[in-house]
Amino acid sequence: MPATPLHTLRLALAGLAISFVTPSVLAQSLSVEEAQVRAVPPVSTTSAAFMVLHNGGEADLAVVDARSPAARVAELHNHVDVDGVMQMRRVDGIGVPAGGTTELAPGGLHLMLIDLVAPLQEGEEVEITLVLDNDEVLTLSAPVRRIEVMGSGMSGGMSGHGGHQAH
Repeated sequence: MPATPLHTLRLALAGLAISFVTPSVLAQSLSVEEAQVRAVPPVSTTSAAFMVLHNGGEADLAVVDARSPAARVAELHNHVDVDGVMQMRRVDGIGVPAGGTTELAPGGLHLMLIDLVAPLQEGEEVEITLVLDNDEVLTLSAPVRRIEVMGSGMSGGMSGHGGHQAH
């Protein structure tokens, strides 16, 4: 039975839909758990995302870029000790060893969301796209949550991130 124009159109649209979904499915060796974005006061222009990255593959991977429609800029960061003072620094990549795990957490590696396009509401979902060094792309959704930082007495604030400027 020959394909009708409507059937052909449906197949083309299905193929197009799969092509849009495929990039987030391609990063099969990297999985993400416990993704969350820090709730911040409505006047804050920055936030941070935290997550646990698992590399189930046989080759080392690195997250080399990130983006989110929630912010005009997304950067990979780490906290480092400089002469006894913790400072935040932009990093070129966040490695995830083969068969291993890397945690993005307060006070360590994290994803900065800079120049938020709108205030983040606790409970809403934020889309985040991670780009790997092998050109694979993984898109995920992370809930906005209050995050307690042990020993700081702060919740939802951006301790160490105040006045942050894009690099």
